[in-house]
Amino acid sequence: MKITPEISIEELIEEMPESVKFLRDKGIICVICGEPVWGTLYDLASEKGFTDAEIDEIVNELNSL
Repeated sequence: MKITPEISIEELIEEMPESVKFLRDKGIICVICGEPVWGTLYDLASEKGFTDAEIDEIVNELNSL
């Protein structure tokens, strides 16, 4: 599976459970009370103040895991 910025958080977590810790370590909380946050990886990272370039780097790192 290739991860893109447009992937939903729910799909990302289903396909790649280790992404929860990876994103948390980056300061992006994607699970609250055991449930995924709604929206896309891009939406969530943007809300946390990440630039497009930083989001692209996160996506590249996720694809490398």
